[in-house]
Amino acid sequence: MTDAPQGDVAAPQVWTGRASNRMQWLPAAAGAACMALGIELAVDGPYASGLAPLVMSVVGCVAVGLLVLFGTVAFTHVRVTVDREGLDVRCGHIGVPRRHIPMDQVSSAALEPLVSPRTWGGWGYRWRPEMGTAVVVRRGPGVVLVLGTGHVFTVTVDDAEGAVQAIRQWVGLRSRSAGG
Repeated sequence: MTDAPQGDVAAPQVWTGRASNRMQWLPAAAGAACMALGIELAVDGPYASGLAPLVMSVVGCVAVGLLVLFGTVAFTHVRVTVDREGLDVRCGHIGVPRRHIPMDQVSSAALEPLVSPRTWGGWGYRWRPEMGTAVVVRRGPGVVLVLGTGHVFTVTVDDAEGAVQAIRQWVGLRSRSAGG
């Protein structure tokens, strides 16, 4: 799909990509098991030790299970779209968390051949003061954006090179239309 041409220069294509991590389903299964334990305790729990410890156990298991389940399922995959509006990142099956970076805020884009969860402190939506913000769903290539504010945003995605090329085209098109 292409957007309408700008003057005599054709606009770049809309780029879409994704990355996934099947290993995230293991902690999700552990979260579901924890929730199931909480439900089992609520239904058939031993009332001999008192009601307060049982309620705390049930609430604790269900709460931890929900946090682990939804915290990991949200990062089983990521979808990235690059178009005239900017870069849009949607995580998981319902697209949350979501990040939109307008193209007019992008100063440059670069390919990072190896983005590692270890470098960022794990999988997920990460922030490190010395490195910026990242969405890391797997180990591998990623896109690194430097924003006009000096902030850096990194996302792992398949065909990161294609994403970088599309971003550079949109930024170049913006620069040409602003300059003349």
